[in-house]
Amino acid sequence: MQRHWLIPDWDPGLTLAHLPLEPLIGRGIKVLLLDVDRTLLPGRGVELPAPMRRWAKDASRLLHIHLISNNPSRQRIQAVADQLNVTYTCSASKPRRGAIRRVISTLPNATTEIAMVGDRVFTDVLAGNRLGLYTVLVKPPRPDGTACSHDRVQRLERHLARFFGAVGQ
Repeated sequence: MQRHWLIPDWDPGLTLAHLPLEPLIGRGIKVLLLDVDRTLLPGRGVELPAPMRRWAKDASRLLHIHLISNNPSRQRIQAVADQLNVTYTCSASKPRRGAIRRVISTLPNATTEIAMVGDRVFTDVLAGNRLGLYTVLVKPPRPDGTACSHDRVQRLERHLARFFGAVGQ
């Protein structure tokens, strides 16, 4: 059965700060392509909250991390990447695949070893699924790392995904 492009492979109902790494590593994931806005950062600032910084530092010990953002501000995304000492891509135009394909082409890993992690069904999940990546949908965080309980955009996207036949949303 063909998978629906709007259904993530893993929807743990957690923010990135609480996402366990063991299930990813157990699946053979070696690379994380991380969204930035509302995945790593709760708001418009550039300073990573302590829970996100801790999670990303732990993850980077075990996995290669590349930030991939639709945000056009190179200065902003670079400021986030510099805090984690990781590579980045801005203006990615997700769900279009071009920027992600360029990143993948620089990696020695198979697509089955790469996970796309983000907070949006119609950008992060759709782009990752179209490329055959393992997709993880996380909850947008508050500054303390807990889930934002009133995220209208993700709720709307889930509703629209169900409308388009994404059962399990």
